[in-house]
Amino acid sequence: MRIGAISNKVFLYVLAAVLVVFTSYPFLYMIATSFKTMKEFFVNPFTIIPEMFTFEQYASVFEMGLTHYFVNSIIISVVSVAIVVFVAALASYPLSRLKFRLNRPILLLFIVGMMIPIHASLIPIFVMSNKAGFYDTIWALLGPYVAFALPISIFIFSQFMEEIPREMEEAAEIDGAGYWKIFTSIIFPNIKPAISTVVIYNFVHIWNEFIFALVLIQTPEKMTLPLGLQKFYGEFSVNVPGLMAALTLASIPLIAVFVFAQERVVKGLTSGSVKG
Repeated sequence: MRIGAISNKVFLYVLAAVLVVFTSYPFLYMIATSFKTMKEFFVNPFTIIPEMFTFEQYASVFEMGLTHYFVNSIIISVVSVAIVVFVAALASYPLSRLKFRLNRPILLLFIVGMMIPIHASLIPIFVMSNKAGFYDTIWALLGPYVAFALPISIFIFSQFMEEIPREMEEAAEIDGAGYWKIFTSIIFPNIKPAISTVVIYNFVHIWNEFIFALVLIQTPEKMTLPLGLQKFYGEFSVNVPGLMAALTLASIPLIAVFVFAQERVVKGLTSGSVKG
């Protein structure tokens, strides 16, 4: 029995090692290629360790305006996520904690919003942005990003809020606290794992979003990072090492987020699935 348990453990470790190799190779390949010249890339396209490390691709990336794209993506991502957290938390509180006839139908209506395909809304959003005067500004992306992030965010917040003991709420009501005081003093501080989940999930999605930026942004100086990466695609060729350098820099914020908060993401997404 003991030998069987050891064999199973060894098999799991070997399987984990194989998975690590398969999952880490693309990332290591991206970083290694970013330090190659175009000539070396064509000669040795699949080698992990470059023959001679060079930073010329990173220098060319910044010369092509990566800083503008990076700043635009940071601004729209941070503002969008902040609005999503605030609005979704306010909407989830009455839907999960207050009892009234339409709270479940309204919550289901928000959840149905997750089923709306993004491509079906491109033309209406383009027309509205044009008429409102927001077209070709990064603020034109704010509405679509917030709207499509709200359904999943409200769902996550609602599941977390339902698990907060109602005795805490009742004690606050006895002390004379109103709904706003209960929300800011009891509910909001107790959903920190959910807040982390919503922030990380939506930040990653907005940071990588391409289709709305392609439709609503035209001026190069106002483009976000995913849209600006198109500059590395020429008419007849692609600067692969330069593209890899840009992708490496673009992935740093996402990697940092996952390294510091991956446990909260898992806890936030699984909370509410099992109730005892």
